[in-house]
Amino acid sequence: MTRTRIEGLLAAFPKLMNTGKQHTFVETESVRYVYQPMEKLYMVLITTKNSNILEDLETLRLFSRVIPEYCRALEENEISEHCFDLIFAFDEIVALGYRENVNLAQIRTFTEMDSHEEKVFRAVRETQEREAKAEMRRKAKELQQARRDAERQGKKAPGFGGFGSSAVSGGSTAAMITETIIETDKPKVAPAPARPSGPSKALKLGAKGKEVDNFVDKLKSEGETIMSSNMGKRTSEATKVHAPPINMESVHMKIEEKITLTCGRDGGLQNMELHGMIMLRISDDKFGRIRLHVENEDKKGVQLQTHPNVDKKLFTAESLIGLKNPEKSFPVNSDVGVLKWRLQTTEESFIPLTINCWPSESGNGCDVNIEYELQEDNLELNDVIITIPLPSGVGAPVVGEIDGEYRHDSRRSTLEWCLPVIDAKNKSGSLEFSIAGQPSDFFPVQVSFISKRNYCNIQVTKVTQVDGNSPVRFSTETTFLVDKYEIL
Repeated sequence: MTRTRIEGLLAAFPKLMNTGKQHTFVETESVRYVYQPMEKLYMVLITTKNSNILEDLETLRLFSRVIPEYCRALEENEISEHCFDLIFAFDEIVALGYRENVNLAQIRTFTEMDSHEEKVFRAVRETQEREAKAEMRRKAKELQQARRDAERQGKKAPGFGGFGSSAVSGGSTAAMITETIIETDKPKVAPAPARPSGPSKALKLGAKGKEVDNFVDKLKSEGETIMSSNMGKRTSEATKVHAPPINMESVHMKIEEKITLTCGRDGGLQNMELHGMIMLRISDDKFGRIRLHVENEDKKGVQLQTHPNVDKKLFTAESLIGLKNPEKSFPVNSDVGVLKWRLQTTEESFIPLTINCWPSESGNGCDVNIEYELQEDNLELNDVIITIPLPSGVGAPVVGEIDGEYRHDSRRSTLEWCLPVIDAKNKSGSLEFSIAGQPSDFFPVQVSFISKRNYCNIQVTKVTQVDGNSPVRFSTETTFLVDKYEIL
């Protein structure tokens, strides 16, 4: 068919349509128009006169069900905005003039173009990246061992010319190596900033970072894609809610907890696992030799573990975090994990926020009642989002009573219940809505939130110098996040 022919048939449709009758089709000498009103618009299917009208009506209904998947409202500007998405979806329904045997779920899968080969390729790529990082760590250890052997033999360390390393004594080099061991497992990819003040420990650390960086550049030239640990941090932090800026002191502590929780829809905690860590960052080397006073008011039975270079006996006896060798210093300008803890339980009383979802079948579909209750009164949960899956292709839910606000995502077929804050003054709330579907359509329910108060109540109360026990100003940043929180 030519473009002129199609435009002529479409231009004739408004003149042929008779609004006074209940018919949903109109015929001419050569073609049949099958149509369906959609608010202010019409969905029109043009077929030959010998086409099966029952099949055409079924095809038309499938076309009309596709549109709410991509458009929030049945308006002309919304249709125009998503025209290409709709064309791709329509192309899956009709090919070369004939109806394809597909349903709405298959159309969604085809248009998303989910490829098994692509997943395999990405998995292989991630494996290659991990292997490259492991090789980078192995090479960095070899360089460190070579330097150590050279210093023992009194020779110039290989690959460090121009940085004044030959003037550094073996004792200071050994001290530098001991300090770098305390750093986190991931090696520093970017070189540490070197001070222009002659041969010092900071300059040596900068030289080490430069060698590792050169090795990374070599890997990149061979076609490997390397992501630094800093990049990984930015990606994870991008998903968090933007918190107001914190005034960081020269000694800064970051206390972070992540929870993974799975509950049954009929009650019962299947598994709850919480991981926490205290990260120490020192930006001034004069505060390198310090001790952290930890206050542990947890009564839930968490398992504590200190860093291997931290004096475990000192922590057990006095709740102090300090290095085994008090003459050594913590690394400067790097995040160091000094204490971590873990809690795993199936005790229901430990659930911080309970979610109760009650779908009940009615004549027109399902009436869904969902409620929350805060179990831990000392917590304050911010930016809480409770996501309820909905049946696809049945339109928007009819929301009755609600505490807070809601968002309907027609593309993902979800209802998001948004609550800015849940605390002791706002412990419970409920949401009621109605929609077509079965009770099993509304699970799993997923929850996300962020809190500035940690769950296990482990805090750093004081920081003191090793020499003289004089107090040191410090700042603390506490975050309690959700890794996975769902009701199955």
